[in-house]
Amino acid sequence: MKGSETKKESEKIYRERLEHYHDELKWLYMELYDNTSMFAELCDHLTSFYEERNKDLKKQDLEREQQPDWYKQNDMLGMMFYIDNFAGNMQGVEERLGYLEKNNVNYIHLMPFLDTPEGRSDGGYAVSDFRKVQKKLGTMKDLESLTAACHKKHMNVCMDFVMNHTSEDHEWAKKARKGDGEYMSRYFFYDNYTVPEMYERTVPQVFPTTAPGNFTWLPDAGHYVMTSFYPYQWDLNYRNPRVFNEMMYNFLYLANRGIDIIRIDAVPYIWKELGTQCRNLKQVHTIVRMMRIICEIVCPGVLLLGEVVMEPEKVVPYFGTVEKPECHMLYNVTTMATTWHTVATRDVSLLKKQLDIVNSLPKQYVFLNYLRCHDDIGWGLDYASLRSAGMEERSHKQYLNNYFQGYEGDSNSRGELYNADPVTGDARFCGTTASMCGVEKAGFEQDEEAMEKAIGLDVMLHAYMFMQSGIPVLYSGDEIGQVNDYTYKEDPNKAEDSRYIHRGAMKWDRVEAIQDKDSVEGRIFRRLNQLENIRKSEKAFVCEADTWTIDTWDSSVLCIGRYYGGEKIIGIFNFSEYDKTAWINETDGDYKDMISGQKMKACGVNIPAYGFYYLKREKEKEE
Repeated sequence: MKGSETKKESEKIYRERLEHYHDELKWLYMELYDNTSMFAELCDHLTSFYEERNKDLKKQDLEREQQPDWYKQNDMLGMMFYIDNFAGNMQGVEERLGYLEKNNVNYIHLMPFLDTPEGRSDGGYAVSDFRKVQKKLGTMKDLESLTAACHKKHMNVCMDFVMNHTSEDHEWAKKARKGDGEYMSRYFFYDNYTVPEMYERTVPQVFPTTAPGNFTWLPDAGHYVMTSFYPYQWDLNYRNPRVFNEMMYNFLYLANRGIDIIRIDAVPYIWKELGTQCRNLKQVHTIVRMMRIICEIVCPGVLLLGEVVMEPEKVVPYFGTVEKPECHMLYNVTTMATTWHTVATRDVSLLKKQLDIVNSLPKQYVFLNYLRCHDDIGWGLDYASLRSAGMEERSHKQYLNNYFQGYEGDSNSRGELYNADPVTGDARFCGTTASMCGVEKAGFEQDEEAMEKAIGLDVMLHAYMFMQSGIPVLYSGDEIGQVNDYTYKEDPNKAEDSRYIHRGAMKWDRVEAIQDKDSVEGRIFRRLNQLENIRKSEKAFVCEADTWTIDTWDSSVLCIGRYYGGEKIIGIFNFSEYDKTAWINETDGDYKDMISGQKMKACGVNIPAYGFYYLKREKEKEE
């Protein structure tokens, strides 16, 4: 009887969710597709996927529904990594969860692990089967085992959902290539160049150097196919409701494997329309809103993370509205790039301006903050502001790329360019946090003084990132100061892609060195660990805290304030290799440095080269 009652209660919960969202979902679907039979099919499948969802995930859904801000707390800390680089395969990751706990990590982003063709995978973003794990990484059962083990340790698992395109090896693409009209309609096929040429007039190129144009000619098929990214990645046609439905079924299948956070890859690109840039069109927001509704109906414990590479104020539409939300979280890409610009110029003015913009946004908007990730750094900065300071776009991009290669500006950085275009002078940069901070150079030269400065810069940047509004995410290896890995040049499948310089395998022999407090790994790990523990123990670090910048009257020093529930913390960060003074004047009480425990006044603070302070206002003693 108990099982029957539980089933009835579960059905009741689902029915209430469906009834709550049904009309809006139908209105949006019909607006886009005007197809009642396909909508009915979608609803039938939603019910099936809910029924298939296991009891533990349903229980977690209910708990998260009752605490909708569960992911906005100050204990949230992410780490992203490639499964093979980190631990060989999924079983290896499960065995390494204890190490992740040591890093205070409770949110792991597993880089693309679905089946892809060897040598034509774009780092895993050319998916040939959305329901199969790459053989070398494991199986779907291994994924379910890993997510269940993570949940027992209160860890969340994130994965990439590549919905803009499939690999040319996907079963749909293979049938389309053979001339099957049903499957050709799931992509953008044209038997002559007339329509592709019309698209090319308005649609920018993603990789103008390595993959020019937005279409690829298929001699065996006698057609052009749209390929916004690489020729082996065929853009899906979301004008076709069959594409939307089938991709949502894949989405829910993966959610039911225990995934907590689904990163929607290249989300601005998913709707194509002639005469436009095929970016950020209104139909994209209709699709993302429908995805959010589908989550709320079937798996409300799952979060949507949007990959939208634009300035913070321009990505805001992807959060939707309070009444009709879309993504739960977005990346703070521009601030990341501006952070490295600040390192190279020792001038915080542009960074301060951008942080002020983020801080002025509604607190329900959650950004993911990071220093480095799997991808290159594109210098998409606010050049209108920089121009007023005498920095022209082309020459400044050249300076940044020269600086981080170690050629200019008294730089200690090391790294390589990606997609360098000799005509436009544009290029992107690749390198690990530690190498960009000088750890690689200092180690090679065995210069202890330089190493201490490099470690100081590395830790200061993490301390600053933890003070930003949102959730911090570490890139695997950064916690031990892992440097660039040049062995990718020896692999013919990777040699042409310099992004693999910061995609090296985890050096587990170096992890053992964290026990040595004098080693580079130990010095970085312990100092980051201290920051992580401070962050998760202080309520002023919650996402909804008031956050603002404070003038320091020194162009190299950034100051950030945080306030929540009567507690106030001030972070002061020196982006210069010289000692500086932060001319702040916070006279609202006594402060204590949370790192050293030293009592200080928050006025005219002397801050060492690449140093920082976390100053917490002390509570007044009760009479």
